[in-house]
Amino acid sequence: MQLDQCALDGCWVVAVTGDLDFDSLPPLRQVLEDAGAAHPVVVLDASAAGFADSSALNLLLRVHQSATLRLVAPSRRLARVLELTGTDQVFSVFPTVEHACS
Repeated sequence: MQLDQCALDGCWVVAVTGDLDFDSLPPLRQVLEDAGAAHPVVVLDASAAGFADSSALNLLLRVHQSATLRLVAPSRRLARVLELTGTDQVFSVFPTVEHACS
């Protein structure tokens, strides 16, 4: 998994590339938890995310409870997990990072 981070218009943006599963999540968990503690809005660009399992979903839900988490263009696989679990109604989803930060 690859993570890129930057500030944009008052948001902290985290872009993730690769699979979101139990084995790959520790770096993402640390980044999102740190970002949530330091910034009012955290934006996760998930357009290049691959497979996502239940541990990834649990992480997103935990971050969402402690910070304003916005998702950008979830990959087809992640969007399907969100839809199947009904969490697509929980998260704010935006088409672009710019929309999420405006």
